[in-house]
Amino acid sequence: MKLYRFEATINKKDPVHIVVAAQDESTAFETAEVELEKVYLKMPVIEELSLIETRRLGKKAGFVLRNQKQ
Repeated sequence: MKLYRFEATINKKDPVHIVVAAQDESTAFETAEVELEKVYLKMPVIEELSLIETRRLGKKAGFVLRNQKQ
C-alpha cells in the first residue's frame, strides 16, 4: 500500500490537496475523486487532478502540505 498526494484544480479556483492511501495508482485516482465529492455540497467540476508524489506506506510515512504560492 502507498500514500498518494494529489493536487486538484476545482471550479477554476486555488488548488486543493488530497492525500489517499491505496494499493495502486488507478485506485488512488478514483479514491481522490470520491473524497473530493464528499467535501463539496454540489458536485465539483474537477478541471485537473495531478499526482504530485507517492510514498510507500510503512510504519512511518507522511507528507508536508504547504501553500505553493510562497
